[in-house]
Amino acid sequence: MQSPAPPKSRPTIADVARAAGVSTTTVSHALNDKGYVDPQTRQRVKDVARELGYRPSVRAQRLRTGEARTIALLSSMPFEIAGGASRLGFLMEVAAVAAAAALTRGLALVLVPPIMAGRLPLEQLDIDGAIVIEPTADDANVAHLQERGLPVVCLGRMPGNDALPYVDIHSFATTALLLRHLHEQGSRQIALLIGAQQRNSYVESRAAYEQFCAEHDMTPVIGVADEAGGEEAGREACVALLQQHPQLDGLCALVDAFAVGAVQGIGDAGRRVPDDIKIATRYDGIRARSCRPPLTAVDLHLDETASQAVALLLDHLAGKGGAASATPPGPSLVIRESSAAVRDDA
Repeated sequence: MQSPAPPKSRPTIADVARAAGVSTTTVSHALNDKGYVDPQTRQRVKDVARELGYRPSVRAQRLRTGEARTIALLSSMPFEIAGGASRLGFLMEVAAVAAAAALTRGLALVLVPPIMAGRLPLEQLDIDGAIVIEPTADDANVAHLQERGLPVVCLGRMPGNDALPYVDIHSFATTALLLRHLHEQGSRQIALLIGAQQRNSYVESRAAYEQFCAEHDMTPVIGVADEAGGEEAGREACVALLQQHPQLDGLCALVDAFAVGAVQGIGDAGRRVPDDIKIATRYDGIRARSCRPPLTAVDLHLDETASQAVALLLDHLAGKGGAASATPPGPSLVIRESSAAVRDDA
């Protein structure tokens, strides 16, 4: 039996230089469009490289430039919100588009999953920059990245840090959209349920809610839950709201984990969704779709949001400075059973 032929060795930059009759430095400049190389020579080098099947070594480029050519995507939300039943839905939706957008620009993307507590071990990552989803005002991960001198772009403004570039996720407009919908479906005593952490989305949602209450002569009722408690924190907060305000007939729970817990809490109180209380949440993910009843939510156009975040980060990686923010399309309502108007003949 004939032994298999040895694998064909990968052509090197020296092979290209010999075939083209030039130095390796000229090959490097020609292929990377750097330095001065006669146009005819540049084209000859590129033709030879193509004929030989030469591809530059990414590892060698990294060693030469000191760049990792890699960016990280991480969520500031704790595992109890971002993980669990949601299967990292929000993070994975952003990651799928961000990875493709980064790859077309010659970058790899590292997805950093949330952990149960504490700061992520980011010092183990060799990266050039990062996209952070919804940072808190005192976000330890952002602080660490900035201490390393790495460019950071946020999905959602970082509270108290207007210098950090961000992509607007329309928290004010999203909350206003959900409140208008609940009101149109017949709810007249609507509560707001937000997280206890200092996130810009909660700040904007509270402002939108208070404005809505003023416009509709409605007394504000705001519940607060700790994100670390996940769905159970949402359940407990909802039970407390109903005990203190039994007249409530609508609930805007910004976090999907809180919304799912609130549905459980409403059932514990002997009330029904949507017959007695209509409920809506922000993110149209697995939790919203698999909840019983399914939750009215919002399409946040995360594909466009992720693409803009990568583009914004690349501008800052290139030292261009770039825009301080980007604005993707506004939210679109996805109406489901949790907020359906109750028919008179039901």
